[in-house]
Amino acid sequence: MTIYFDVSAAVHRRAGLGRYAESLGQALLPLLGDRLAFFYNAEAGVEPLEGLAHAPACTVSLGYKPWRMLVWLGQLLRVPFNRLLPRAALYHATEHLLMPLRGVPAVLTVHDLIFRRYPAHHKPLNRWYLNLTMPLFCRRANHIIAVSEQTKRDVMEAYGVPAAKITVIYEAASSAFTQQSAEAIGAVRGRYGLPARYLLSVGTIEPRKNLGRVLAAFGQLRDEDLVDALVIVGKKGWLYDDFFARLDRSPAKQAVIFPGWVADEDLPAVYAGASALAFPSEFEGFGLPVLEAMACGAPVVCANTSSLPEVAGDAALLVDPLDTDALTAALRRVLSDPELASELRRRGAAQAARFSWERTAQETLAVYEQVLAQPAPRGRSAAAGRG
Repeated sequence: MTIYFDVSAAVHRRAGLGRYAESLGQALLPLLGDRLAFFYNAEAGVEPLEGLAHAPACTVSLGYKPWRMLVWLGQLLRVPFNRLLPRAALYHATEHLLMPLRGVPAVLTVHDLIFRRYPAHHKPLNRWYLNLTMPLFCRRANHIIAVSEQTKRDVMEAYGVPAAKITVIYEAASSAFTQQSAEAIGAVRGRYGLPARYLLSVGTIEPRKNLGRVLAAFGQLRDEDLVDALVIVGKKGWLYDDFFARLDRSPAKQAVIFPGWVADEDLPAVYAGASALAFPSEFEGFGLPVLEAMACGAPVVCANTSSLPEVAGDAALLVDPLDTDALTAALRRVLSDPELASELRRRGAAQAARFSWERTAQETLAVYEQVLAQPAPRGRSAAAGRG
């Protein structure tokens, strides 16, 4: 019997969800061996993930939106999709999309409920879909993995899910994110046109990331000759027009660098070369760039809200994400105080080392074993049951 792990988000390169699915899938392989198979939506043009291509996989060839709607319809009509997962013993849904199955237990990873907390920051159609489906998915999953205590609290409060049904398992930075040599940092600076002193922002460009305040802080610090550029690594997401309008009006516009697509092998050196990571996101289910930056040796200034204090510990300067002056002051401290920057680098390396995908995989496997050990209730279909 096979444990199926959904890597659709990774195959389609869906930012943080994709990194989660790819990293955890790779870490589970040596633990499960031939008991593990992958599932993904194989739209035209997508290719198997590097390093996972040799593993067994099952696919469905539909566009992303049609597949989402089909899954929801299957759940509503209690139509099982078992034929897509031959000999399945368990199914792990990793991106807020729970396939209906009969007699097969399901684990659902919930990354965040930002669509509920910040509805104006989501596209209306996506918000509508998630508001209708997530209560159903959370109810029908046999067990839920939350990526932070913040997400666990949100799921319990929003949907009345009992605490015993949710296990918090943290993410981690990939092992590729580590201290970089001066030669590697210099090569990446040359490749992407980066100056010696830059602030870094990593993440999809969307309102929640608070880039307007990062831009305002950067403008002030550039005027004080503490930094030369703001480097924004991340593709356009949604509702980003306001930020780009602010950028057009900013006197610092010419000093904001969008390097475009940054190769995975180059991103650690981009982090390592930064004077600081500015990450005042208004809300995060986890906040992986914080750990990635720490692992690479970049000082971090991040928000003091949502899951970020869980991730950052005492290794970052934490600020109110809605207070531009506080953000500016914290970044100024890092940029003007080499001893503080060095201490944050030291603490950051130690904090990042507390997280690993190997540990995440071990804890995830323990959830699988717990779920598989539970007898299925009579007359009920896992992931397509009552409720």
